Amino acid sequence: MSDILLLNGPNLGILGKREPEVYGTATLADVEEAVGEEVAGRGWKVVAVQHDSEGELIHAIQDSYDTVGAIVNPGALMIAGWSLRDALANYPRPWIEVHLSNVWARERFRHESVIAPLASGVIVGLGALGYRLAARALLGVVDG
Repeated sequence: MSDILLLNGPNLGILGKREPEVYGTATLADVEEAVGEEVAGRGWKVVAVQHDSEGELIHAIQDSYDTVGAIVNPGALMIAGWSLRDALANYPRPWIEVHLSNVWARERFRHESVIAPLASGVIVGLGALGYRLAARALLGVVDG
């Protein structure tokens, strides 16, 4: 077991082009590379999955029970992704929820995540750096 799941939800496949004033200019490939750099010293490899469909994200989680942990940016599915929440409730490893923007500084409907109570931790508002910090957090909470 030496893989880490990097799961990104709807609209995150267009990072770098999508509202750069909110989400920054880093692409999803940049994020994947940064997480890979953070975990390489432990010998972990990144399994990166991005889907705009909640069902596909659920399948990715269910297919990744043998990973050491996960970094999850559910995008807007944080608001009402109850099926995604149920899949993450059954994920047997630690995972960190990440959001590029500070969701509490934005529209009121973004102020609650249905999945955050299940996460080992939540990082918001630090742009692409948040993914690196999530990787460091997992390095600290996962044995071996």
